[in-house]
Amino acid sequence: MAVTRDDPYGAFNFKVTITPSSGTEIKAGFSDVSGLSTEMTYADYRDGTDAANRPRKVGLMYKAGDVTLKRGLIGRLDLYQWIDQARQGRQDAKATVVVELLSEDRSDVVMTWKLINAKPSKLTGPTLAAKGGTDVAMEELALVCEDISME
Repeated sequence: MAVTRDDPYGAFNFKVTITPSSGTEIKAGFSDVSGLSTEMTYADYRDGTDAANRPRKVGLMYKAGDVTLKRGLIGRLDLYQWIDQARQGRQDAKATVVVELLSEDRSDVVMTWKLINAKPSKLTGPTLAAKGGTDVAMEELALVCEDISME
């Protein structure tokens, strides 16, 4: 699904879809997505018959980084219901989270990140302050996942 071009895409057109194992899509708009990463670990290995006097790097495993979503506080409760399922220790509180980067005119999906078996790990409520009145109440949701695929 990735679309190649010479100029890089802007980071401002994206869509996030959260689909818990229950199958009911969560409707929530996010202003920021960060932490889309994967990390590989390696071990040094050398046996006595190696000709070079240095270790080889042997691949061990990889892991997906924690992903953070930020959004303005809205009145819908479906996201909180999913978080509450995880708080209750329900093993089926997993979801597939899809982050799609869109072209500038929003007509094409140019890159997709899929978080497999994502679970909420931390919810931070908004900072409330009685000054000015122009700030948006923002909340932050941290997710852990078992794998991140890119298409």
